[in-house]
Amino acid sequence: MGNLLEFDRYLFELINSEWANSFFDYVLPIFREKLVWIPLYLFVISYAILNLKAQRWYFLFLLLVTVAMTDLTSSELIKKTVQRPRPCHEISNLEHIQVRVHCGSGYSFTSSHAANHFAVAVFLIFTIFKRYRWVKVLLLFWASTISFAQVYVGVHYPLDILGGALVGTSYALLMAWIYDFFSNRIAE
Repeated sequence: MGNLLEFDRYLFELINSEWANSFFDYVLPIFREKLVWIPLYLFVISYAILNLKAQRWYFLFLLLVTVAMTDLTSSELIKKTVQRPRPCHEISNLEHIQVRVHCGSGYSFTSSHAANHFAVAVFLIFTIFKRYRWVKVLLLFWASTISFAQVYVGVHYPLDILGGALVGTSYALLMAWIYDFFSNRIAE
């Protein structure tokens, strides 16, 4: 376990300090802001309402449940149980960390940003965007970039991101299965 955490710190310093550049400094703090993505969320809601017919409300309900369950699990269950400090709160790391946003007062493992965005991306991939390969790639790139930004700005370790991505993906796959199982019955 010690070697894994040491490797995690190494990756954090690599991403947070070694890969620092003015483009990332400008773009990534913006990219991780929730309000920036409101047009995307509105597009998904509009797409569902206009294209899913009988399943539209069922889809939107399950999408909401996916995000709610993911966020509760990450923020309330895992973070409060594990209680891993954020890298920007660890005094031993302060000389190496470049904190590019407000640090936040919560714990680090798992990243709720990663959990929630992977939950949305994977749920969309396995429900309404199954046939569109390019949309799948864009959604995974979107969730991955937001997650990467969390490390780059100094508020999460890479293992926090991996844990969050696994939580979000797990709930998304479960809810996508439920959607598929019942959507044919709703259409009838």
